[in-house]
Order: sequence, then structure tokens, then C-alpha cells
Amino acid sequence: MKKQPNSALIFVLITLFLEVMGVALSNPILPKLINQFVDHVPSSASYFGIAMTMYAITIFICSPLQGALSDQFGRKPLLIFSLLGSTISYFLYVLAPNLPWIFLASVVDGITGASVAVVFAYVADISSPETRSQNFGLVGATFGLGWIIGPALGGFLAMGGLRLPFLVAALLTLLNLSYGIIFVRESHQVANRRSFSWAKANPLASFQLLGKNAQIFSLAVIIFCNDLGVQCFISTWVLYTAYKFNWTTVQLGLSLALLGVMTAVIMALALQAIIDRFGELKTIQLGLSLSLVGYLLYAQAQPNWTVYAIIIINSFNFVVKPTAQGLLSNQLSAKQQGVLSGALASQGALTSIIGPFISTNLFAYFISAHTPIHFPGISFILGVWLFAIALWFSLKLTVRSF
Repeated sequence: MKKQPNSALIFVLITLFLEVMGVALSNPILPKLINQFVDHVPSSASYFGIAMTMYAITIFICSPLQGALSDQFGRKPLLIFSLLGSTISYFLYVLAPNLPWIFLASVVDGITGASVAVVFAYVADISSPETRSQNFGLVGATFGLGWIIGPALGGFLAMGGLRLPFLVAALLTLLNLSYGIIFVRESHQVANRRSFSWAKANPLASFQLLGKNAQIFSLAVIIFCNDLGVQCFISTWVLYTAYKFNWTTVQLGLSLALLGVMTAVIMALALQAIIDRFGELKTIQLGLSLSLVGYLLYAQAQPNWTVYAIIIINSFNFVVKPTAQGLLSNQLSAKQQGVLSGALASQGALTSIIGPFISTNLFAYFISAHTPIHFPGISFILGVWLFAIALWFSLKLTVRSF
């Protein structure tokens, strides 16, 4: 079994945490910052949407590029580049005198946000096949913590000014950058390097790897459908609970905090025990089954304590992706981990582009005066179908050996 360098794992998890936290703390603050330049709320909301779309598209384009570059030059240089770029983007937000600076910061943040692909490749490098799913689970727990702490920290710091959260994020990222340069070693051995190719370092070309064989394709479809199903929740939860339950921001915050805490606990403490008990494939099937049930319950939920019980059930969804990604990583050689991570990061970015568009428009139509059926929970039914497709592909995999 490969020995895991604790300092290296801690470094990449902190790098990921700061990236996620930066995005999370900007979500409630950036619209207000934009509103300083555009004194019209609908227009401000539109510009915020444009900035977020630019961020997601940039990640979609750059993730396979960073993954492929890390396969040739190593993970550490790309992570250092990412931290430097994130620092620059935060300072752009701090100094922004107008909207073009905001858009520029979003693009720079998207380029460096593509480092998630390199983080996954780094974790694959320092993990054995037996511990990859567990370590990918720690990555998922880090995501959860970032989304819990980011908005809370951003809201607290914003009391000192809308630009203060970005300044603090920049300083923390610089601190992590210094630590990485001095103490963290390269994880990608020279013997496993592969030459960079522009022809393969783009989203469409990188997706070819995900169709290499039936096992890889099925796992990639499971991850894609699961990510798109999660987007159904992320995109409409605020809209749905405000419309159906008339929830306050406090209630909404509590619900998201509960989901984040449960996700972190399951990923960090329970995932490996579940895998040891049931195996990887059954763990994926369990997570998808509970997700399917949870979304059916969300669609018909009533405004009482049962909503929080449903959140606890649904939190088991987050065992699906790290387990599937661990299995998928084990199907490929050490030379292909960066390209694989880039392809999966681009695939995830694609779901974050199309998922909100489909989900929010479905929600808007099914609560409008023109709908034949008034059903605000429609986006969760879409999620049910997506989880069902992923579950079907996972059941097909039970006849194959891993």
C-alpha cells in the first residue's frame, strides 16, 4: 500500500478549501458589490448571472488543460499557479473600480478554479487503489466545509466592508501559496509523466477518455447524472423553499448548514466504513437510492421538521461521486490521472452551466399561470429521473469485476 504524505494531503485539501470558500463567500456578496456599479436591481442580478456563467465556462474550458499540463510538468507547479491566480482574482475584486474588472476577476478565478482537476490528480497520486475512494471522500468533505464556512465568514467580514472578505481570502491564499512552495513535494513521478498535447487538452477531446471502455463510460455517466441531479437542488432550493414554505433567510441558512455538516461528517467519518461494509458498487447504489427517495420526498415536502429529516437522508448522495471517481481512477494508469481529472472537472462544470438553466426554467414554468399543472417541486422530479439513470448504469456494472 502506498504511504500517504500527510503534509501533501493537508496542503491540497487546504488549497481546495480556500478555492471553494472563496466562491462560497462571494456568492452572497458579489451581487451587492455589482450593485455599487449598477443602481438597478434586475440589471445587477443579470450581471451577477453573467459573471457566474463566465466563471463556469472558463472552468469547463481550462480544466482539461490544467490536468494535461500537470501530467507533463507535475502537480505542484500547477497548484502553485492556481494559488497565485486565485490571489490575483481576489485582489481584482478588492480593487475593482467598475464592472469590467468584476468580469475579469471572474475569468481569472475560473482559470485558477480549474485547479480542482489537479487536486484530484494529486490525491490519486498519493493514494493507493484501496484508499482512493476514502481520500476522494475527504475532498468531498472539504467541499462541504468550504460551502458551510464561506458564506458565514463572508457575511461576518462584510460588516467591515464588501471588499474585506476578498482581501482576507487573498491573504489566506498567499499564506497557503508560501507553504506549498516551501514544504510540499511533487507527487507525480517523472517516470509517469506524459507529453502535453493541445489536441487532447480541450473538453471535447478529453471526454474521449471517458468513453475508453464500457466500465469507464458507465462510471462517467453515473458521475454526470449525479452531478446534474445535485444541480437541480442547488439551483432551485432557495426559490422552492421561499415560494412553497415562505422560509426566512435564517431557516434557509439552517437547512444548508445541516446539509453541509452532514456531508462533511459522512465523507470524513462514514464513507470508508460504508465501503468496507458494502463495497464500492453497493455504496454507489445505496447513495443513489437514498437520493432518489429524498428527491421524491422534497417534491411533496410540507413546511415542518420533516424537511430536515429529508435533508439527512439526501446527504448520503455525497458518497456517490467520490466512490465512483475512486473506481474510475483505478481503471487508468498513473500517466492518465491528470487528463482524467480534467475531463471530470469539465464534465462537472458542464452540469453547472446547463443544470441551473434547465432547473430554474422548469420551476418558473410550473408555478406560472400558463402551466397545466401547478407543481413547484418539478426540478426534484427531474433529479429523480437522473438518479434513476445513474442507478441503472451502476446496476449494469455489478456483472463486471473491479
